Amino acid sequence: MDPINIASFGVILSKTIGWLYFFAWSISFYPQTILNWRRKSVQGLSIDFLWFNVCGFACYTVFNLAFFSSEEIRKEYRDRNNGKDNLVQVNDVAFALHALTLSTITLIQTFIYKNDQRISSAASLLISILLLFAFSLLIGVSFGLCQWIDFLYFLSYIKLCFSFIKYVPQAYLNFKRKSTVGWSIHNILLDFTGGILSIFQLVLDAYLQDNWNGILGYYIKFGLGFVSLSFDLLFITQHYILYRNRVDPDLLLDDESLEGTRLLPPKSNRPLNSYV
Repeated sequence: MDPINIASFGVILSKTIGWLYFFAWSISFYPQTILNWRRKSVQGLSIDFLWFNVCGFACYTVFNLAFFSSEEIRKEYRDRNNGKDNLVQVNDVAFALHALTLSTITLIQTFIYKNDQRISSAASLLISILLLFAFSLLIGVSFGLCQWIDFLYFLSYIKLCFSFIKYVPQAYLNFKRKSTVGWSIHNILLDFTGGILSIFQLVLDAYLQDNWNGILGYYIKFGLGFVSLSFDLLFITQHYILYRNRVDPDLLLDDESLEGTRLLPPKSNRPLNSYV
C-alpha cells in the first residue's frame, strides 16, 4: 500500500477511535445518573467521588479548550517540543465538556435525594489547597513569572490527581458496605472500554506523527486511561466476584429498624388480631 494511503488510513482510524472512545466514556456517565433517578437515592455512591469528579473535569475542560483553540498555547507547546504540535483533538474537547456537564448533574442529585453523606474534611481540604495553588499560578502568569502552558499543565496535574484519588472513597465504600448496590457497573464497563480506546488512539497518533514525546506531552490522557483501567478492574472484581449479593444493605438496615418497632405494643384500642 502506498505510504500516503497508509498515512491517510491511519488518520481516519485515529479519528474513528477518538469518537468511539468519546461515545464510550460519554455514555458511561448516564447509567449512574439514571440509576440515582430510578432509585430516588444516592446511597452507595461516594460524595467525595462526585466532588473530585466535578473539580477534575472542570480543570480538564479548561486544559483541552486552551490547547485546542488557543494559538498562543499551541505556540508555547511547539517551542518546548521541537516544533511538534500537541495531540489534543476536537473529541477530547467534546468529551471534557460533556463529562463536566453530566458530573455536575449527578452531584446536584445528591442535594435532591435523601442522603446522609457529606463531603469529607480531607476531600474539602485537598480540593481547596490545589485550587489555591492554581489561582497562585494564574497570578504568576499575569505578572510574567510563568507561561500559560505552565498554568494549564498544573490543571492537568490536578485532574490526574483527582482521577486517581476519586476512586478510592468509592472502592472503600463498596468494601465497607460489602456491596456495590447504588454504584452502576455499566458505568465501569463503558469506562473500561473508553480507557482502552483512548490509550490506543494516543499511541497511534504518536506513531503517525513520529512524535513519541507527544505521549509524555499529553501524559494526562495517557494517565487518565491507565488509572481508569486499573480501578475499573478493581470495581469489576468487587461487583462480579467479591460482592455478588445484590441486596441493598441500606434496605436491610431499614427492615431491621422496622422489625424492632413491630415489637412495641400497638397504640390502639382495636383487637390485637386486627393487626395480623
